Formats: sequence, C-alpha cells, structure tokens
Amino acid sequence: MVDCIFCKIINKEIPSNIVYEDDLVVAFRDINPQAPVHILIVPKEHIPTLLDLNEDNKHLVSHAYMVAKELAKKEGIDEKGYRIISNCGNDGGQTVYHIHFHLLGGRFMTWPPG
Repeated sequence: MVDCIFCKIINKEIPSNIVYEDDLVVAFRDINPQAPVHILIVPKEHIPTLLDLNEDNKHLVSHAYMVAKELAKKEGIDEKGYRIISNCGNDGGQTVYHIHFHLLGGRFMTWPPG
C-alpha cells in the first residue's frame, strides 16, 4: 500500500527503532509509548484489519504471538507479565489500517483498558 505508514517502515522508507525482523514480521518501538515497553509487531504482508485474515495468512497471528513471547523475554517483562493488544476497526481503536500487535509491559496494567 502506497500510503500505509507501516508498509513504509517495513520497506525502510521511514526510520524506526526496529528491535526484531524476520521474513514474516517486523517489530519496532512505538513512537508514543503507553508503557515502559511498547513494541509494535507488524506482519510484512499488508492486511488492513483482523477481519481480512484468511486461511492463507492466519499463520501470521500465531507467529506474531511467538515473536511477542521472545521479545517479552528479551525486554525482561516475561516473568511479571505483559499485554498484547490488536485493535480492529474504528470503534476498536484502530488508527493504522495494517494489522499489528502492541506488546505492552513494564508496569501494572489496569482493566478495563479503555
């Protein structure tokens, strides 16, 4: 997608603080962190919303969660706990229409979140 900020980050057209990358995802620190650790895990395939997942790309979700698990260990938040969030659609709080997963930790998380 030409105007997708996450596609531009994936393609290295926009600088970001990348902490992990493989063939399927890229992970980088959020520019507006909501916790001491706030990393976005973004599939390299442009998928606008969770509603656009299908049989061909559903493996990206489990892969993103496995990457989150490893990043949580690397960041030292695995033992105390962390949160993974993915927003879907306007009412769900999605602002960038390219699926992504927020890894948040390093502080106590309250409920409900918003």
